[in-house]
Amino acid sequence: MPPVDYVKTAGASDLYEIQSSKLVLATSQDPKVRSFAEMMIDHHSRSTADLKAAAAKAKVKIAPPMLTSLQNELIAQLQAERGPARDARYIAEQKAAHGQALNVHEAYAAEGTSPPLKAAAAKIVPVVEHHIHQLMAM
Repeated sequence: MPPVDYVKTAGASDLYEIQSSKLVLATSQDPKVRSFAEMMIDHHSRSTADLKAAAAKAKVKIAPPMLTSLQNELIAQLQAERGPARDARYIAEQKAAHGQALNVHEAYAAEGTSPPLKAAAAKIVPVVEHHIHQLMAM
């Protein structure tokens, strides 16, 4: 995966995590879901900043993150849900999204062509793994 594509994919993933978490945080009454959503906003904001810094160091020009059409559709589905059903959809979507994110970051950490971005990907992998472990317990 070229560096620009990695940053674009990872940026979209972070943006999705942040937007979906803000959406569920605005309505969820479940303390576990709220705590997880707050952590998502914090951790994914940090990984976005780390990727931007690594891209700058690597002299890779990047555009601001944008959601994919699938991510936009998932956000719309999440908005349509209410109460505990929204929480359940959020957790299910987070499990799928984190599995995909882990694949992207692991692949780039192993085979990427930009050393600063490879280092950033390697730093992000254990954070995503931690999120997956937490999701499995919910």
